[in-house]
Parts: sequence; structure tokens; C-alpha cells
Amino acid sequence: MFTIEHEFDSTLITLVDEGRTHLTEDIAVNAFEDCVTLEQHDPVTDRVQRVTFSLRQVRDLAAALNLPEGSYRLERKAKT
Repeated sequence: MFTIEHEFDSTLITLVDEGRTHLTEDIAVNAFEDCVTLEQHDPVTDRVQRVTFSLRQVRDLAAALNLPEGSYRLERKAKT
């Protein structure tokens, strides 16, 4: 399950881990104009862990989810 909320300066997507076994904490994805952050509460340290992606890294991640094992470099198409 997930939720989507539009905030003043970002779009917030919350991923909820539903299931019968080994549920993990919710993941909050904040999409800003210049970056995307992932946040998840760590119950061991009782702190929120944050990872920040540039928009280029998000693009690469999206592409990687649909590719076989290997090393890749995405090239931008020249504007005509």
C-alpha cells in the first residue's frame, strides 16, 4: 500500500509494508525540485535514516530496475 500527498515544495509518497511476515518500517519518499529523499525509521537506533538522490540518480535507478545485470551509462538525446 502507498499514499501520495502534495506538500508545498514536494510530493510525499509513503510506502507501507503490508503482509504477514517480517514487516519493515514505512518508507517516505520526498520528491523535490532538485532531489529525492528516502526516509525510514530505524527501530534499533530509534532514528530516521535519510538517503538523498540527485534527479540523475533517480533516472538511473528507474532505468536499472528494467535492465539485466551489467554496467550502463544513460546518454541524453540531443535536442533538435
